[in-house]
Amino acid sequence: MAEDPFPKPRRGPDGLIIHPRLTIPWRELSFSFSRSGGPGGQRANKVETKVTLRFGVATSLALGERRRADLLHRLGSRLTTAGELVLSSDRHREQTRNREEVQKRLVAILSDALQPTRPRKATFPTRGSQERRMSDKRHRGEIKRGRGHDGRQDDGHGNGGGQGDHRGPDRRGPKE
Repeated sequence: MAEDPFPKPRRGPDGLIIHPRLTIPWRELSFSFSRSGGPGGQRANKVETKVTLRFGVATSLALGERRRADLLHRLGSRLTTAGELVLSSDRHREQTRNREEVQKRLVAILSDALQPTRPRKATFPTRGSQERRMSDKRHRGEIKRGRGHDGRQDDGHGNGGGQGDHRGPDRRGPKE
């Protein structure tokens, strides 16, 4: 069986533990249940196994101002206009397993979004890479300079220099 990509949710009496210094109280998590779509016979139309979890990032009291701002910024595309993170699962046939699944996903999403970002360290190209780049540019320029010239002088307007016959759209005879 494939390894589960989400960490097992740690549930405490007070709420869902995201990491040792952050617990989301149960009162801030809203669970709703509905019927799952898809096949399942007679059972599918009468058992509410799909679980939808809503967590109000914008209104959470468990998050400090800094964490809230970080989450609103990093999860912006995943949040509703009201600032809620909505997750749902109907992968399993049992409501309890789907509930555990959305809790796992919430823990994974929040802990990933709360990881501090490393500042980018500025780097410089090596001398060798700069020399190779310039050599390649010179080589490419020589190739382009050697294309299509038949000895005529270029007048600066694309005429001459092997650019073809520029007598206009009507090429019936010699230019008079």
